[in-house]
Amino acid sequence: MRLALLLIAMLLFSFALHAQDKSTIPLTRHRMNDTLVVAQQDTSAQKDLYDLIRSVFNKKGTVANKATTVIGTRPVFSVLPAVGYTLQTKLAVTLSGNVAFRVSGNSRISTISSNAAYTQNKQIIIPLQSNIWTTGDRFNFIGDFKYYKYPQSTFGLGTNSKSVNENPMDYTLFRFHETLLTRIVGNLYAGAGFIFDKHFNISEKGNPDGSISDYALYGAETSTTSSGITLNALMDMRNNSINPTRGFYASVQYRDNKTFLGSTSAWSSLIIDVRKYYRLPASSNNVIAFWSYNWLVLNGKPPYLDLPANTWDQYNGTGRGYIQGRFRGAQMVYLESEYRYKITKNGLLGGVAFLNAESFSAAPGSALQAIQPGYGAGLRIKLNKVSKTNIAIDYGFGNHGSKGVFVTVGEIF
Repeated sequence: MRLALLLIAMLLFSFALHAQDKSTIPLTRHRMNDTLVVAQQDTSAQKDLYDLIRSVFNKKGTVANKATTVIGTRPVFSVLPAVGYTLQTKLAVTLSGNVAFRVSGNSRISTISSNAAYTQNKQIIIPLQSNIWTTGDRFNFIGDFKYYKYPQSTFGLGTNSKSVNENPMDYTLFRFHETLLTRIVGNLYAGAGFIFDKHFNISEKGNPDGSISDYALYGAETSTTSSGITLNALMDMRNNSINPTRGFYASVQYRDNKTFLGSTSAWSSLIIDVRKYYRLPASSNNVIAFWSYNWLVLNGKPPYLDLPANTWDQYNGTGRGYIQGRFRGAQMVYLESEYRYKITKNGLLGGVAFLNAESFSAAPGSALQAIQPGYGAGLRIKLNKVSKTNIAIDYGFGNHGSKGVFVTVGEIF
């Protein structure tokens, strides 16, 4: 009952907010309402990292404005080597690349992208994501494929879990997700998909004090599979899905895993993702954004590594202030707000301040536990003024001394 009331309250809050009212960068998130072209006057007075680099090497001290381009049916390729940092990877060397194109002249931009990495923690990360629009935007094919060789610690179940119970694990993940959406009316899309997640070569070191870990108590296995179908609905009314300044976004995914499809066990889950963006003040380009992300096991017993966990959402964004996988459980309820503001008039530098809160249950059938807050601030460096893509550098804090730097390309939500 507590969970149901909390979910209803959050959904009412999100929809009440609505009632009041990533060109050359790898597009690693699914974008349902991409801005197709930005007028030249919108970017002529703005500067990005490329402008800064050109100004350093331009002997005359002048910088030519970047011309706005329109992506057509001829594919446009790009590659971007980079260095990143997160609590779960430490330093990471990445090679990002994408191809952008239109299936036809009257379709939105389609993308195929990857952001491969090798990290200081000896993790191998090879993702491949696709977002393909057919002629007239009638259908949208969304793919998410991953291969991870991923040493990573777990800390037990629920938000009452203790950081001293850090249990180093190692596993390999193979993921195949494919979804087909079709337009119902306006910006409303619906469809179905197939999801396959396989974890293998799973091992644990156990709790430091020698006690039995939550992973062992839950049911240790060397290999697990979750395979099933999804039913999906999405409404995207953002003015720019890479870096929104206003608009509304809501998506729902129901996942049903079946043993006859290869699942280790039968189980189902529901993900509800709602976001709202306002300009604040209304006459400025500063933005206050709200995010509600709720990931719930409805029935059955998922494999331990398929349970909801912070920063394991589709966008790897939940839970700034905590290491990935710090909290895990059958029910995840998450809220976040972020204020985004300009530092320089030319848009090269910006800043953010954020506050989030999350609550997890432990094993299926248990109640939500303590609410764990996170907060912090960050810097935004404009990487591409046409797509409005930023390099995000955040420093986050959580409970019990948790803190760290989070670096990524693009906004968290």
